[in-house]
Order: sequence, then structure tokens, then C-alpha cells
Amino acid sequence: MPFAIARTRDEAHLYLDLHPCEDCGSVDTAWDSALVDVGGELANRYAGTCAGCGRSREYLFGLPAREVAPVGFPTFGGPEPSQVVDAGQWLWVADLSAEGAAAEDPEEARGTLAVAIAAVEEILKFIGADAERAPERAFWSETGRRVRDQDPARFTRMRLVELREDLSRRAAGGPGTARG
Repeated sequence: MPFAIARTRDEAHLYLDLHPCEDCGSVDTAWDSALVDVGGELANRYAGTCAGCGRSREYLFGLPAREVAPVGFPTFGGPEPSQVVDAGQWLWVADLSAEGAAAEDPEEARGTLAVAIAAVEEILKFIGADAERAPERAFWSETGRRVRDQDPARFTRMRLVELREDLSRRAAGGPGTARG
């Protein structure tokens, strides 16, 4: 039974944050992780108890073909597109992070913008070298399709590169850092 691969711990935790408890909607779970054997296949198991309602929660992720050595923050994955977070979810994360980067603490704002920048870079991984927009197959979640349907043009290479550059300027505190 093949499992979708979470390329790094950061990506696995983002996935877990994007999937709240089915009973109460809380994302507040203290996750324990372990390497497990499931029917002869190794998997990363994340298990915990929902702090909101006490429900046991468990997710299994496949192992990447090669290890991604974490460098910096955040480290979502290697050059291949995500198998667990779709392009629309990445843009949703980028938007929320960019909006939340108005913190009074400049270091905290830079960290939040780093998440937004990395999320945009993850969307670009879905676009092939000869393509100009994220393909239909890059949107498999309800949230991802909803975000795409609100403004499909945001998933073109040009718009994503412009967004990444704007976020990078904001993170550096340079010109063009207007929020909004």
C-alpha cells in the first residue's frame, strides 16, 4: 500500500495543520512521529490525541527516495512537487503567512514571510519547464480547487514569480514592501 510522501518534517507538519480533527475541527494535537512497518512498507507515522476533544489521530506518510537535508527555515522539500499539499493549498498558506507578517517584531515578520516565499516556490514546482501555469492535476483538495477557482490567473508562472519577488522585498524591508 503506497503512501503519499511527505518530503520533510516541515511538510508533514504543514499537512497536519491543514487537516484539523474531524470531530471538533481543532488542529491542536501534540504529534509523536516514528518510523513504522506497514505491510512490509516503511512509513512515517504521526499520531496524537486531539487537545480539543480527545480523539486519537494518525497519519502515515511514505518515505522520500532521498533525504532532504534541512537547510534554513522552512524546509518543505526537494525539487519535486508535493504529494500531500496541492498548489491551491500552498497559495492559501502563502496568503495567510503574508497577511500575518505584519508583526511588530521584524524577526518574526521575516520568519512568517519565509514561509510565504517557500510556499510560492512550492507552487512553482508544479509548473513544468515549458508550461506557463499550474496544471489541473496540481489541485486535488477542496481548499486548493476553491483558491484556484477564485482567481486562476494567480497560478501562472509570471504572477507567482512576481509574488515571490514582492514577498522577498518585504522580507528584506526594501522598496515595494507595501502590504495588501
